[in-house]
Amino acid sequence: MASSMSGMFPGQQPPAHPAPVPGAAAPLSAPSSSRAPGSGGSTTLVDDLEASFEACFASLVSQDYVNGTDQEEIRTGVDQCIQKFLDVARQIECFFLQKRLQLSVQKPEQVEKEDISELRNELQRKEMLIQKHLTKIHHWQQVLEDINVQHKKPTELPQGPLAFLEQASANLPAPIKPN
Repeated sequence: MASSMSGMFPGQQPPAHPAPVPGAAAPLSAPSSSRAPGSGGSTTLVDDLEASFEACFASLVSQDYVNGTDQEEIRTGVDQCIQKFLDVARQIECFFLQKRLQLSVQKPEQVEKEDISELRNELQRKEMLIQKHLTKIHHWQQVLEDINVQHKKPTELPQGPLAFLEQASANLPAPIKPN
């Protein structure tokens, strides 16, 4: 998998014959307009993503924006930074989709193994969730049974104006006889 990501990180060369995907931009190197001024070298999509992410935060905490009174100008600047971040993120997503396509063509059994593994993990997660719900159901069933038992006890007691006194006197210990 590491070889499939070559060219995306600094110090790596792109593969000799990448499989082109129709309609997709070449994501292995960033456009020249997004290169850092004075850097001298080419940047990668990861570098561009990091720079655009930092620019998003910088635009939010910049003194120009904090002291500025034109809210529309602030909003426009922030929107532009966020849009650049989203564009680079889409390019990275496209890169990984291209690599996934290459992998599915070159090694279809690997994709099937990954799918099987994901399905097993999903089944395991759902089994744990079912067990958790069953435990809660058993708990609440026990609570309901306890409540039903408590409500049945008063009906077994004699009814009438002196029923409470009869019940209380039944629980008293027998009197001690003097010697």
